[in-house]
Amino acid sequence: MVKFEHILFPVDFSPQVDATVPYVASLARKFSAKVTLLSVVPPIWAGRGPKPDYADELEISTKKRLAGALTAEVHGLTVERAVVSGEPAEGILAYAKARAVDLIMMPTHGYGVFRSLLIGSVTAKVLHDAPCAVWTAAHTAEQRVEQRAEQRAEHRARQVPEKIICSVDGGPNSVAQMRWAAEFSARLGARLLVLHAVPSVADWSALLGDREIQEEELSSARKRIEAQCLAAGLAEPPYVAVGPISEIVAAQVVAERADLLIIGRGQAGAAFGRLRTHAYDIIRSSQCPVLSV
Repeated sequence: MVKFEHILFPVDFSPQVDATVPYVASLARKFSAKVTLLSVVPPIWAGRGPKPDYADELEISTKKRLAGALTAEVHGLTVERAVVSGEPAEGILAYAKARAVDLIMMPTHGYGVFRSLLIGSVTAKVLHDAPCAVWTAAHTAEQRVEQRAEQRAEHRARQVPEKIICSVDGGPNSVAQMRWAAEFSARLGARLLVLHAVPSVADWSALLGDREIQEEELSSARKRIEAQCLAAGLAEPPYVAVGPISEIVAAQVVAERADLLIIGRGQAGAAFGRLRTHAYDIIRSSQCPVLSV
């Protein structure tokens, strides 16, 4: 069952966070979720000798800054604000685990200490170790600068997704992932498309034997994904193509003008398995936000 009752939104006061907050507010309103704005004060004291005054001053100033941040953007939502000290990823993960957070939403790049780390180690660690789903986007700040005015207006209007792509690997967890994506899409009133990329055989375009093997792989994969879609209760046929996974996914996001991409992130013991090595490439190259479940 899709349940987003508590959304955690790490805030580092960067333009990337400003670009992300409309998505946070939109999902929070759709799911009537509480939102926690969390700032993590990075460690500046090694614990040897007396604690310097500036360590406390930084935490105090961060609390004051957070208290006045994004007030208009989150108006009407149930909002909590929290400041913790420590390494950014560890602070985010510890808070999410302690407070039973259902969804973490964050950009892939931040500001200051965050900017040097995010995808990078902060977002990567959160993606790998979070006890819940993680929404992230590599495109938000850059596209707001580059897009023309009419494109930005359309993008703002579709912060609640209307078209969602669910990328699956065809493994044993794919049916569960499809069912989750179908329920999530239904809650938003969005259209759901299923995508599967088949790895290419080396030189298959040049060698007859490789072409035949590739066609067999493609046909077998299409039948498997179609059967999984039926098992998940999805009537629309999936899109199955040959090529590098991140490239196929990125191209289809653009071709379909998708608003959101769902991938199986996972961690040890999670429903959809362990994080695949291509997940980072998919997130980096996607022209829409990615929800990793």
